[in-house]
Amino acid sequence: MDITRLGTERRRMSKIVIHNDTIYLCGQVAKDADTDIKEQTQTMLDKVDDLLVQAGSDRKHILSATIYIKEMNDFKEMNAVWDAWVIEGYSPARACVEASLARPELLVEISVIAAVIK
Repeated sequence: MDITRLGTERRRMSKIVIHNDTIYLCGQVAKDADTDIKEQTQTMLDKVDDLLVQAGSDRKHILSATIYIKEMNDFKEMNAVWDAWVIEGYSPARACVEASLARPELLVEISVIAAVIK
């Protein structure tokens, strides 16, 4: 059983875990939590892009995404950014739930599972 862990600087988690050509990303949040839902969503998705490239994948190979949103009142604005980011024909399975996040200023977080590009 071959498991690769990347970004293990923090003892409690790895940023990326790869097992059997499947990539698991830890939860990603905005680079700057002092911005609105659109900016937080965009910078969060930019981080997902960067991590997927590092792991040998891209957004076309995302299998599943779980989005945690602080308030469902922001759902429409978050989805506007998401819809522009997802490549047509490559939409992953997705769930979106309202949740309390680790810090009060965070508005959105995402967890992603993707396939390695072969």
